Amino acid sequence: MSPKHLPQSSSSGISPLRSGLATEELPLTVRDAAQYLGVSVQTVYQWVERKQIPHLRVMGRNIRFLKPDLEAFRATFRQGVTDAIA
Repeated sequence: MSPKHLPQSSSSGISPLRSGLATEELPLTVRDAAQYLGVSVQTVYQWVERKQIPHLRVMGRNIRFLKPDLEAFRATFRQGVTDAIA
């Protein structure tokens, strides 16, 4: 039995974000977060390990992200990159 508050993947194995069914409330997977941020999955895992990115642990090992948290993180990340270039 799956919790109702977590996104359910379709029978095709495609996450709700990639299938176009996601809403703002659904937590994102590591792969979806990497795609949203424009970085590799490995980079997202490194940020999680270093506690540099806001994340949730679901059922112990599964990592999920809330889109509003990623939007704020992306804004600070882009600011840092802009400052480093200038």
